[in-house]
Amino acid sequence: MRADFGKVVPLAAVLVLAGCDIEQLTGSARFKEDFHYNYRLKPGGRLSVENLNGSIAVHSWDQDEVEITGTKYASSQALLDALKIDVAATDDFIQIRTVRPSGRRGNMGAKFVIRVPGRVELNRITSSNGSIDVEGIEGGARLRTSNGKIRVADLKGDLEVNTSNGSVTLANTRGSAVIKTSNGSIRTDGVHGHFEAHTSNGSIRAQIFGDGDGRPIEIHTSNGSIDLTLMEQPSADVIVTSSNSMITVHAPASLAAQLKAETTNAPVHTDFEVTIKGSRKKTRLEGTINGGGPLIRLETSNGTIRLLKL
Repeated sequence: MRADFGKVVPLAAVLVLAGCDIEQLTGSARFKEDFHYNYRLKPGGRLSVENLNGSIAVHSWDQDEVEITGTKYASSQALLDALKIDVAATDDFIQIRTVRPSGRRGNMGAKFVIRVPGRVELNRITSSNGSIDVEGIEGGARLRTSNGKIRVADLKGDLEVNTSNGSVTLANTRGSAVIKTSNGSIRTDGVHGHFEAHTSNGSIRAQIFGDGDGRPIEIHTSNGSIDLTLMEQPSADVIVTSSNSMITVHAPASLAAQLKAETTNAPVHTDFEVTIKGSRKKTRLEGTINGGGPLIRLETSNGTIRLLKL
């Protein structure tokens, strides 16, 4: 099934749904056209979006259909007419693509606001030079963009996030979360499950409840601080590394772990009683806490390390 271009909504309605940043997104583009399609999708179905030069918002609602609303833009009417929004739909899979005209150059792209059933797999949501916003989804999600931020809230399912030159924000996610960005910060509030975070030239602040499937929690950055809160006793190793910045880890007073903490030109501090292995040094601390347990390895350079009680 292909998209029906007969359904059009006013631009004002799109901006109310998605925010008023369309002018920032389109830059010098002066030609715009709105689109609006609806397709049935069974609960638990899959959605794929391949966009260029624009944002994507995917939010849940209480209907068994997908509503696709948006605006395409271009720097000329000819480019606008040639730029296509292609939709292939069945009852259990919907694929949306922004198709650039072959051999044509110029400023062009699209912006999407998509409503989906609560139970849906976000099979592949990709864009460039635009943000991705996902909220209220029960199902896995694979999200990728460039030069744009990514926000995910109230997700129940495994999550993969990849961007560059943009921040990543998670709130109340349940499932494995693997986050990769560059030149951007990572912020999480209430991750329930396995967690990995990688960035460069950006800080990381994470709050984790449990660690899910037994894989190590891994948090890495360069030239950025890390503030990690472990709300529960970890059952697997916790590996935290940075450079030229501070590392702070908060953990329950009952924490049982092996500790290896090392920095340069800065102290290591902890609220916990540590049975020290070897000699105590200002920049290095190794030993056991409450009889030992999973490894907590904290490494940085030119930054203080702190392991604090909640």
